[in-house]
Amino acid sequence: MKYKPSQYLKHALYGHGVVAESDTERTTIDFENFGKKKFVTSMLQVELLDGAAPKPVRARRRKAVAVVAAVE
Repeated sequence: MKYKPSQYLKHALYGHGVVAESDTERTTIDFENFGKKKFVTSMLQVELLDGAAPKPVRARRRKAVAVVAAVE
């Protein structure tokens, strides 16, 4: 089975993810907490989920904190 790009799914080990690319040989899935993983398409066992995938949350930048050394 070939999966469609941007298809939302759930994997037993890696959790929720979105299909990045897929062909008859390999499928790449971008998981929320584990990043991109490649699978053999014919062996892939996932649960297809209804609806669109949630938009990814961008990490916020931390403000740089100046370090002041005490001179004695």
